[in-house]
Amino acid sequence: MSRIIIFGAGGRAGRRAVSEALARGHRVTAVVRDPARCPELATLGADLVTGDATDADSIAALSAGHDVAISAVARMDLPSSEFYVAATEALLDGLGRALVGRMLVVGIGTLLETEPGVRVLDAPGFPSEAREFSLGHAAELEVLRGADTDVDWLMLAPPPVVLDEVAKRTGEYRIGGSTVIADAAGARPFSYADLAVALIDEVERPKHSRELVAVG
Repeated sequence: MSRIIIFGAGGRAGRRAVSEALARGHRVTAVVRDPARCPELATLGADLVTGDATDADSIAALSAGHDVAISAVARMDLPSSEFYVAATEALLDGLGRALVGRMLVVGIGTLLETEPGVRVLDAPGFPSEAREFSLGHAAELEVLRGADTDVDWLMLAPPPVVLDEVAKRTGEYRIGGSTVIADAAGARPFSYADLAVALIDEVERPKHSRELVAVG
């Protein structure tokens, strides 16, 4: 059993990661900005706490004693690059001070390549609003790649489509590389529930380190 702290636990990916981790017997601290908006996380058995993913001191205090962190944070009221850079720098700082050795980050599929050197977000005609948000995650990845840190990080990027919010967990997925994973014939849309499975599998049996990895 691990002690897992999940930042952004109130979001679509975060909630499912909390549920998956608890179902496997892990102890979970669910960090959100407003606990009143997601009381069900406490009902599931998580320690529900208030925190700010851009405040390194808060992160260090909350993370002490945990084995691994998951970042599923998002802010739609701030410029994407500003938020993701600030959050990533604070998380690496705070987790490092708390001696948390590993951080898994929920990325975005538009960072994946469709062919060598060509990311989804670089395609002609890619929507400008979506590109701006994607570039925030790209800046996040560059902070991770350039960081001088003892925190062993991994960014998991699901397919560059809208994930299924209601599909039940199947436990089936493919993972590896930085290229979009093509759908198999007749494949179901990838779900947040199975993204959570991939995240917690990496907590229990780490196979990737300090890289962007596709999951689908």
